[in-house]
Amino acid sequence: MRKVTVAAFGVFLMGGGVSALSLPSQAQTLQEALAAAYLNNPTLQAGRASLRATDESLPQAKDGWRPSISLTGTQGRSNQKIHSTGSSSDNDRTFWSAELSVTQNLYEGGGTEADIEAAEANILSARASLHSTEQSILLQAATAYLDVVRDQAVLELNIQNEARLEKQLEATRDRFEVGEVTRTDVAQAESRVSRARADRIDAKGNLETSKAVYEQIIGEQPNSISAPVIQLELPVNRDDAIALAQQKNPSVVAAEFDHKASVSTIRGEYADLLPSLDLSGSLSRSRNTSLDDRTTDDATVTATLTVPLYQQGAAHSEVREAKQSAAQAAREIDEARRSSIESAASGWETFQSSLAQIAAFEDEVRATTIALEGVEQEAAVGSRTVLDVLDAEQELLDARVSLVQSKRDELVARFELLSAVGGLTARDLDLPVSLYDEKKYYNDVKDQLWGIGEETEGEGPLSPVFR
Repeated sequence: MRKVTVAAFGVFLMGGGVSALSLPSQAQTLQEALAAAYLNNPTLQAGRASLRATDESLPQAKDGWRPSISLTGTQGRSNQKIHSTGSSSDNDRTFWSAELSVTQNLYEGGGTEADIEAAEANILSARASLHSTEQSILLQAATAYLDVVRDQAVLELNIQNEARLEKQLEATRDRFEVGEVTRTDVAQAESRVSRARADRIDAKGNLETSKAVYEQIIGEQPNSISAPVIQLELPVNRDDAIALAQQKNPSVVAAEFDHKASVSTIRGEYADLLPSLDLSGSLSRSRNTSLDDRTTDDATVTATLTVPLYQQGAAHSEVREAKQSAAQAAREIDEARRSSIESAASGWETFQSSLAQIAAFEDEVRATTIALEGVEQEAAVGSRTVLDVLDAEQELLDARVSLVQSKRDELVARFELLSAVGGLTARDLDLPVSLYDEKKYYNDVKDQLWGIGEETEGEGPLSPVFR
């Protein structure tokens, strides 16, 4: 891995003829935008809540190690009337009872241990899935930011082009008045102004669309955006990218823990076929006024051994099902690794091709700039027409817009490559935020014996930290 400082937009904006209008002095940086997405994006917040819900599977799995305690009380009254020949009796009585019972499992074939191992693996898989969600959101946020910067630059280029063509139209009309050019030349200049106006309107619409996407993902309006400068730790070559992806890609990590959980589930299901031993005890007191107002105390301790002989075939089927689920999970590891290899390889190639495109478009901008200057000089002496000048100006505009787009594509390719190798997280990017502690809720509840918690418990404070 190598650290690369991304500052390409600042370079191309200056080289592409965009004025300081696109670079406000008090602007939101890329790091601040990514930090805002990290703090505010509802999809990421939902992913954190999902992880906390998965954390609860561990204390639930531990219930096999813990006793079950219950207190039962009853109270009643009865009236019995007996009629016989020559006599009758009326028996009115009250009664009550209370019982405290405790049941503790001593052995259940290792089922609790297997359930705990499966829960731990599922929690680690959920953490990897949260990292995948975090990477996806930060990639979307970076792309949205770069789209706004690109569209600002394209709009500025179109504004400048429209202003330049309007001056060209005025000059052409003046030359027409003195007979230097024809009415056709004026019409051609008017046509290009109209096209430039339409392009400027289209560019503004694209910018507004990008701003809407930005607000959706990041949760704030892009009131002022600066050219991005951020350090990205990229792979040094294609092989390095592929190796990192197979080790750190969150999808691969999640698949590996899913397989581990499925193997533990096999042992958990098999435990249902083994004997179980429970120890139970109870203390009770009862009183019945019809029996000389007698109070009875009772204490009982019972050991229960259960040996399953036949369970209608369901338990055996569940073991077979768990084995097939584990086989499926193993194949999904292979699929995740292949997918990560493809993402890393294609990401690297896209990154390299984007660098080549930038170089090509920079050459085109230089060439079209020289060509425009030459055509304008030749038009001044009458060897070139107004249409030739207009065509040269359009070619220069197209080259500059293509360069802007290629710069944006190259930066997005960097972020996509970083995501493929598992390095696009708030921690890796050193964003100015307090990082979400994915272990805090886990540590709080893993041995918790009671308490129902709060709806948003575990979110913790998330706020910007400006360094």
